[in-house]
Amino acid sequence: MGFFEIYKRGQGKYTRIVSFAGAMVIGLFGVSSLSETLSMHAPYIHFGVPFVLLLALAVLMFWLVNRPSNVDFLVATEGEMKKVSWSNKKEIIGSTKVVIITTFVVAFMLFGVDTIFAYIFKNVIPIAGD
Repeated sequence: MGFFEIYKRGQGKYTRIVSFAGAMVIGLFGVSSLSETLSMHAPYIHFGVPFVLLLALAVLMFWLVNRPSNVDFLVATEGEMKKVSWSNKKEIIGSTKVVIITTFVVAFMLFGVDTIFAYIFKNVIPIAGD
């Protein structure tokens, strides 16, 4: 298999694209930061080094998302994601309400317990030396 040959063309297409795009977005943030660091240098260094690194990352990611072992994993992952039973909008809204209400109830209870302990330690139990 050649370097630029696509293994199992058409399988795991979206997973490969998203993996490649995600790595490139992270790489863009990295080379942007590097470019700012190199701003005091000549323009060919200021822009050239980050461009070469981003190009190298693109080639590396192309190779990684087309390695047979990685492709088999990505194809299997995409297949499993198609089997997932996703919740509908009504279930998500109901679950979100339960989580938010439970969070507020627990926060209120912790506030009450904290207030009681603060009162006890401040007023009931004398501080040594007082």
